[in-house]
Amino acid sequence: MDELEMLRRKKLEELQKKLSRGDNVVEYPDKPLHVTDETLDAVVAKYDTVVVDCWAVWCGPCLMIAPVLEELAKEMKGKVVFAKLNVDENQNTAMKYQIMSIPTLLVFKNGKLIDRIIGAMPKPILKAKIEIYIKKR
Repeated sequence: MDELEMLRRKKLEELQKKLSRGDNVVEYPDKPLHVTDETLDAVVAKYDTVVVDCWAVWCGPCLMIAPVLEELAKEMKGKVVFAKLNVDENQNTAMKYQIMSIPTLLVFKNGKLIDRIIGAMPKPILKAKIEIYIKKR
């Protein structure tokens, strides 16, 4: 049995144990969640990896990256959750994380901010960056 098969079996066993104990299995959305100052912390705590798009309606690059994030949310469902935070409507969070330019993507892993990605970029580059964070423990 190769290493990949062993990992798959281990993950399956862990999932079966959780289900048999009645543990909650977290359902991952296939589109970005809209978060606010009040809801961001709960979303970050609920999922292992969360990418928060800090944006505004008047920001051209923010509007360009939005469909890319929609696509990635579908493609990466179950691995990462994407969220959108309007910085004009949620200034407390924007100040807390010192958002100085947008779009800024805040990357959270296990409830902690681990990185930020500033500016719009092509989908393949953004996806590759996010995949690195998914693999981190």
